[in-house]
Amino acid sequence: MGLRVTTASVADGEKAAFWSGAVSRTLVPLEMRPLTGRPFDGLLESHRLGYVRISTLEADAATLTRTPTLIARAPRSEPQIGVGVQVSGRAVLEQDGRRAEVPPGGLVLYDTARPYAVHYPERFRTHLFHLPRRLLGVPERDLRQVSATAVDPAQGCGPVLLPFLGDLAASAHSYPAPVGDRLAGSVADLFSTLIAQLAAAPASGPEQQGAPNDHLVRRVREYIDRHLGEPDLSPERIAEAHHISVRYLHRLFEGEGVTVSRLVQRLRLEACARELTRRGRTTPTVSAVAQRWGFVNPAHFSRTFRAAYGVSPREWRALPHDEAG
Repeated sequence: MGLRVTTASVADGEKAAFWSGAVSRTLVPLEMRPLTGRPFDGLLESHRLGYVRISTLEADAATLTRTPTLIARAPRSEPQIGVGVQVSGRAVLEQDGRRAEVPPGGLVLYDTARPYAVHYPERFRTHLFHLPRRLLGVPERDLRQVSATAVDPAQGCGPVLLPFLGDLAASAHSYPAPVGDRLAGSVADLFSTLIAQLAAAPASGPEQQGAPNDHLVRRVREYIDRHLGEPDLSPERIAEAHHISVRYLHRLFEGEGVTVSRLVQRLRLEACARELTRRGRTTPTVSAVAQRWGFVNPAHFSRTFRAAYGVSPREWRALPHDEAG
């Protein structure tokens, strides 16, 4: 069932707090500051498609802030990736020292695990898509690189992604659960692709100059993504494909805080976890999912998966993932 909250029947002096509380309970805890002197008017509609929450906010000018204090109060809450699609009015999102100005029709990404603020200087309407960060299977470094990045309708995959997201938000209430689960997988794949595309875009700021290895790191990551399901994907093979030594390959990834082997393993586990949450008419076996992503030994896969997620693959599949976040 969906959720619909409006301030229409709330006393004038309580409208702002009422709407702010509803948004915080539905999405993530936020502080809200109205920017008009009149009684606040706001609407919130929210639905789930599998593990994706789709919310539409329409309200008067305001600033929404995700503070370090609010994040610290819920240390065990699952980090979410947020994508905002601006329908009307402007938005300005700030995170990680960057500022993204989002016009009507634009899109912006953010990470709920780190502080951010969104300024809506005029009455606005926006669609917000939240889903667990772990299900995207993208590196932490890429997420930090693309947070507070705006995408306009003519940029990159914007011409494909933005109309799809708008249509999905408008029709989210109408899909039965099995269809919603499959659509959630498509949304996760699209967001992963968007993040990878933005992370691989050439940097133009002066702070990015003097990093000649960034292009090689991106090439290696793209190679890993393309060959992730192949069991023989190893540091030796990756280094040979890029005409560098294994030692130099490891040096390239020192800044990632993980070895290349562990990076490959982590990406494979994330891909398996993502696939195991999907529902459909035909559900592949755990063994088939493991083999598809490069795990040749089922026992080793089960041990590795449990070590990473705290449950076995079968237990993970049985969890109610549509309640995450």
